[in-house]
Amino acid sequence: MTTFLASQTLLKQPAKLEARLKEIPTSPGVYFMRSASGDILYIGKSKRLRSRVRSYFRNSQKLSDRIAMMVHQVAEIEFIVTDTEAEALALEANLIKKNQPHYNVLLKDDKKYPYLCITWSEKYPRIFITRKRRVGKAKDRYYGPYVDTRLLRYTMYIIQRNFPLRQRRKPLFKNRPCLNYDMGRCPGVCQGLVSPEEYHQVMQKVAMIFQGRTDELVNSLQVQMEKAAEELEFEKAAQLRDRIEALKRLNADQKVSLPDDTVSRDAIALAADDKHCCIQLFQIRAGKLVGRLGFFADAGSGTLGEILQQVLEQHYTRVESVEIPTEIVIQHDLPQAEILTEWLSQQKGRKVSLLVPQRQTKAELIEMVEKNAQYELERTQRISDRNNQALLDLASILDLPELPKRIEGYDISHIQGSNAVASQVVFIDGVSAKQHYRHYKIKDPTVTIGHSDDFASMAEVIQRRFRKYQRNSETNNVDQNYFERDQNFPDLVMIDGGKGQLSAVVKVLEEMNLLHVVKVVSLAKKREEIFLPGESKPLDTEAEQPGVQLLRRVRDESHRFAVSFHRQQRLKSSRRSRLEEIPGLGFQRQKQLLAHFHSIDYIREASLKQIKEVSGIGENLALEIYQYFHPS
Repeated sequence: MTTFLASQTLLKQPAKLEARLKEIPTSPGVYFMRSASGDILYIGKSKRLRSRVRSYFRNSQKLSDRIAMMVHQVAEIEFIVTDTEAEALALEANLIKKNQPHYNVLLKDDKKYPYLCITWSEKYPRIFITRKRRVGKAKDRYYGPYVDTRLLRYTMYIIQRNFPLRQRRKPLFKNRPCLNYDMGRCPGVCQGLVSPEEYHQVMQKVAMIFQGRTDELVNSLQVQMEKAAEELEFEKAAQLRDRIEALKRLNADQKVSLPDDTVSRDAIALAADDKHCCIQLFQIRAGKLVGRLGFFADAGSGTLGEILQQVLEQHYTRVESVEIPTEIVIQHDLPQAEILTEWLSQQKGRKVSLLVPQRQTKAELIEMVEKNAQYELERTQRISDRNNQALLDLASILDLPELPKRIEGYDISHIQGSNAVASQVVFIDGVSAKQHYRHYKIKDPTVTIGHSDDFASMAEVIQRRFRKYQRNSETNNVDQNYFERDQNFPDLVMIDGGKGQLSAVVKVLEEMNLLHVVKVVSLAKKREEIFLPGESKPLDTEAEQPGVQLLRRVRDESHRFAVSFHRQQRLKSSRRSRLEEIPGLGFQRQKQLLAHFHSIDYIREASLKQIKEVSGIGENLALEIYQYFHPS
């Protein structure tokens, strides 16, 4: 099936490609690159659609590795014509935001920098710090990524001490609020003691802090405080006074004052080498530095001006219009500055200016931003050099023809055969890529409580992981470059264990006719020994070698991920086991009970009347449940 899809790409059909390119107009607009399965690979814009799309397929055109890989998967090209370039930019931004194409991601998902999330998709929004953006919740707002985590956490501390907000994802008690309500930290959302409208008003004030509108919020609270004092509501006035003092203290403690004016502006600059590009964006509101955001990009993504343009486009599509400043100071000229200016002005509702400063204060500001980007680049280079050294050493140890870009680690976790699970972790370029992690529940019927079989469990997991490639390898017309082109195919598989686990994996790979394409090793725990297939003795290595240390990091991460998943399954099993002892209570009724009461303890404390209120629980079954927990 995969070989068939590969044959449907336009590069494999030159006549169809040329005919399709001639159909594309020369007008401004947006183009879509689709795969053979119909997925959108890439969305772009252009002043002249035909010329831009044709450039992807010219042999003379030098494309980045990322875009070249995308072009090899294009099976269809679609387009939407617009009247102007500004309309094309706005349409492109909306389509990218909606569809999230894989190859449109210029900025890397960097786990070092956290975001601040407000879950507007919920009835009572929560606010929390996270390192992962959830694409599926369109209403949720993310601010960041913030470079200074300490200041971000301090800001959260000030907010939580002075604004009554929802503290928990799920309520702690069913019929009463928790201690946070008594302390004034939460308005009692779990019991509906505050209306969603009132709660939203408080959360909107909090959002203003992360939009760089702290001074505006202080002025608003000042007016409310004076009004409350005039109406003799002294307790409310005192609360507002405390919030104002906290926000002023936040300004004094966190912000760096910059001379010149009260104009809202962003300053963006980058530092790059031949591989990495580190971008810093400083947010300045009312002459104060209120936020410092950090981004990463591939240096081969384009010229410095093109990278800055794409970063600005992607960043401002994610923010609300009120967060767009009236002035953006940039380090380099942008290739399409006029289009971006027009689009930002439309979004803002007033004129937005882009300028490259040449002297005085604004030039010094850009120098400061560039200096910070340079420091981050040096830090990135040190990490990259360390990872490259480890990959080089590992390739030398294992006699690999190339550096192992994608390494997968596997481990099994159970307690005497109960709740047996497995983990798959992925390291790309020596760095953990958690978005590719996967866990497995062992399905082997012989693995039961009191009877464990790590060898059979590991063989099952490897068979399930690579079975889609088995179908490809058994076909007569195998594309020899298929495994090299597949980004999800590992360059190295590491098994946590010794010769026994490795032998079980080798056997199943031989049966699948994949042993010649899957490079597999095992790492034993006691002496950190590396075993290769067919070798009775471990490789001659030292535990502190960079390559061995990298394998140890993969092994430790696979063990951690497997153990955490096993604990989850064990907890679920312990919750279910008590309910399974109740006559007539099936699995679906157990789920309904737990969904209603959230825990076994709450079910035990519930009255007969409360149990009857659960959907699907009749009077007789409710009596059985109540008598089980109250046998007297």
